[in-house]
Amino acid sequence: MVSAFVASASGASAPSLKGGNASQWRTSFGAPRALGCAARRSRAAAAGTVRMNVANTETLANVTNKDAKKVLNIGIIGAGRIGQVHADTITFRTKGAKLVGVASGTKQLADRCSLEHGCQPYYEYHDLLENPEVDAVCICSASNQHTEQIIEAAKYGKHIFCEKPIDTNLEVVDKALVAVKEAGVKLQVGFNRRFDQNYRRIKQAVDNGEIGTPHMIHITSRDPSPPPIEYVKNSGGIWLDCSIHDFDMARFLIGSEVEEVYALGACNINPDFAQYGDIDTSLVTLKFANGVIGTIDNSRQAVFGYDQRCEVFGSGGSCEINNNYANSAVISTGKKIERDLPLHFFMDRYTESFVTEMNDFINVCLYDAPIPCTGIDGRAPVVIALAAKKSYQEGRPVKLSEVDVPMPAAIKGWNGQM
Repeated sequence: MVSAFVASASGASAPSLKGGNASQWRTSFGAPRALGCAARRSRAAAAGTVRMNVANTETLANVTNKDAKKVLNIGIIGAGRIGQVHADTITFRTKGAKLVGVASGTKQLADRCSLEHGCQPYYEYHDLLENPEVDAVCICSASNQHTEQIIEAAKYGKHIFCEKPIDTNLEVVDKALVAVKEAGVKLQVGFNRRFDQNYRRIKQAVDNGEIGTPHMIHITSRDPSPPPIEYVKNSGGIWLDCSIHDFDMARFLIGSEVEEVYALGACNINPDFAQYGDIDTSLVTLKFANGVIGTIDNSRQAVFGYDQRCEVFGSGGSCEINNNYANSAVISTGKKIERDLPLHFFMDRYTESFVTEMNDFINVCLYDAPIPCTGIDGRAPVVIALAAKKSYQEGRPVKLSEVDVPMPAAIKGWNGQM
């Protein structure tokens, strides 16, 4: 997911990155927001009680007073933007957890993040894993480091929260999943949109039959500004970097596996993306095993802000969600009707979902609640993304069976739970 850090919801324009101005891109959203401790405490207090996963409510209801005093000691690996987000969440917006360390190969990031959150800095993640006080780790490093760190964390018996994707290579993903299962630790993958209250309402409508039998799903997901060429070189492409959230969401909402995809794409924003086999505009159609058909459209640049919409249409009606706005004001005059632009950044749009998913992870580790997004869930959208990439390259529909690989015996048939 790539979004601008600086433009406001009221319509401030994002920096132009068509020419691949990497320094401007990093300034805009490459570095973590440096909120002071007092500001974060104030924000947390204003937010009130954090939401908990409804699916885990029954488990938590049985927690005794003694159990309620449990504390999960968490270490973070990777102190960049998303690492800072989770550090803030754990320190200021969760109950039952304590941030005890932050590891980063960049000393400045480790020192800054640890100082802001009152924990120990580590400059080598193995040192963090060797700390017996650490119960779980939150892996927020570069995507190409995820599987190595998952495997190492599993060896040390640490429970694991890992940002998406686990990896872009299915054999490597499976190696990490085998390590998790054999170590008997828990793995939750960070597809945070599953925890957004808007998407959850669609899920509720589908599961409760409010719209009858689902027939179609459409997801729109567009970033406010594109990444620089330096990012595109190693991103894995739009389907593995951006659309993967939507592939997970489509599977989550419909409750069925995708069997076939067909992808179209173009470089409408930055033609330089093509030299790395990537595009900036994509439309993917999906065919589900239960007969539902779907479409997902993605763009690297929506000039009006972070565009996040979804509709599920069924035999008895439809359920749709629109963009979130900083306010609900609509100005009507004799010449026009207008409102402010939607929220401009994914951290603004999905602030509460990051809190909810981390609270769920804490409940998973402390109280054996069901894992809401397992390693198997994390693997599935990678398969869809690889099929979409192959479809675009070959100009034809591609069945997922063409790109999937047989799972190792150790995890075949496993649902990702303990």
